[in-house]
Amino acid sequence: MEINAINPWKWQDARSYTQAIEVKNVEGTLYVSGQTAIDDDGISSTEDMKTQLIKSLANLERVITEAGYSCSNIVRLNVYTTSTEELWPHFSIFQDWIARHGTKQALTLLEVVSLFETLKVELEATVVK
Repeated sequence: MEINAINPWKWQDARSYTQAIEVKNVEGTLYVSGQTAIDDDGISSTEDMKTQLIKSLANLERVITEAGYSCSNIVRLNVYTTSTEELWPHFSIFQDWIARHGTKQALTLLEVVSLFETLKVELEATVVK
């Protein structure tokens, strides 16, 4: 498999994403449903944004690894949040997770009116191998 990042600029580097990703010779593609701060018993978190972001990242990682894929091969990541204002002070948690896995992904961050039940952030990914 070959993954190529396309970045006509440099400013996106500070925001932990890539403008476009080209993938060639893929063995498999995993489309991951939005992962949120729901526990193993299916209970939605009522915690703050920081806590929900940490749990959402952990759930995303768990699904990807249990499917036999690597977080380093996330090529598309959509972040949905009920409040970019609440999320932004904790964005370094997201950036540290991205850096730890060496992920170079196309990214969309979108504020939405609501998510399921009491959830504040949701992460949807496309992963290749």
